[in-house]
Amino acid sequence: MTDRPAPDLHARLRHQSLGRPLTAEETALAQALEKVFRAGERDFEAVARALDRDGIKRPSGANGPWTAAVLEQELVRINASLDAAYAENGIGA
Repeated sequence: MTDRPAPDLHARLRHQSLGRPLTAEETALAQALEKVFRAGERDFEAVARALDRDGIKRPSGANGPWTAAVLEQELVRINASLDAAYAENGIGA
């Protein structure tokens, strides 16, 4: 017998640091990144090509091909937005 927390605790903690819900585009990017990383890809240029191939839109709304630099810019922007929302709202959705 283990002393693991109940599964509903994990569901509640999953978003403990979000000050706002993720947008549909942010969620799509997160899911696409999880898929690529689960497949074993670690090269960020290859990750960017996979995002292009799969038609993932940039959460910022900008157009153009994904590159490693663009991916970094998008992730930095998302992180800053989430940090600002957390600072303003505390724990959210």
